[in-house]
Amino acid sequence: MSDSPEARPGAQSPDHLPTGGTDAPVSTSASSLFDLRSVIAALFGVYGIVLLIMGLVSGNDPANMAKTGGSNLNLETGIGMLVIGALFVVWTLTRPLKLPTAEELEEMKDAGPGGH
Repeated sequence: MSDSPEARPGAQSPDHLPTGGTDAPVSTSASSLFDLRSVIAALFGVYGIVLLIMGLVSGNDPANMAKTGGSNLNLETGIGMLVIGALFVVWTLTRPLKLPTAEELEEMKDAGPGGH
């Protein structure tokens, strides 16, 4: 005897629950987490913080100042990288990924291969 809901008397299948596969809801938070803009923003942020700390700690060292022509290059580059990382975060928040709807997917299938 099978354990399916149809085989048991009085049991009903939960039609309101997704069954998985194509019926499962799409997680938008997972797709936005792995958005390339988020990864790039995180990398710029981490490297920017490291350079900012290095510029603050060893910025006034005469040997380093002589190598860079009198400027604190670690500090300046760290600030620049943090600004770029912040711009990527703003871009990601203001223009989030938009998953295609079922109708848009059907239109893409019906259109055939691109460029032909």
